[in-house]
Amino acid sequence: MMKNCGAVEILLVEDNQADEELALRALKKGKIANTIFVVRDGAEALDFLFCKGEYRDRDTLLRPKVILLDLKLPKIDGLEVLRQIRNSELTRLIPVVVLTSSREERDIVESYRLGVNSFIVKPVEFDKFVEAVKNLGWYWLLLNQPPH
Repeated sequence: MMKNCGAVEILLVEDNQADEELALRALKKGKIANTIFVVRDGAEALDFLFCKGEYRDRDTLLRPKVILLDLKLPKIDGLEVLRQIRNSELTRLIPVVVLTSSREERDIVESYRLGVNSFIVKPVEFDKFVEAVKNLGWYWLLLNQPPH
């Protein structure tokens, strides 16, 4: 059964229910993005982006404006998702923001090596988290000029 997912402004790839809810609340509080789609593991993110599996009928031309990507994901980790995004003509130019609790230097270095646009460590305090998500939403959805 294909999920309904027309035009998506933000693709949130997050397996932690609490972090997902915080991100969604932060985006709503900041009045960012009318259309947010959530996937909960790396395999589902790739299926969504490349129109495979339950997303096989999705229009490949309807790409998200930005992907918020956690690194610690089940099935396929976030670094591998990022690698596949950057290796495809279909998705290469979509801005990807890693939004993770990882402060490991190797994750930061590898993310940038693979072509991430930004790496943000999730703040623990809700107010700081709201501010970080609001700022990245404003930047990537309203200020950034994507290639056409």
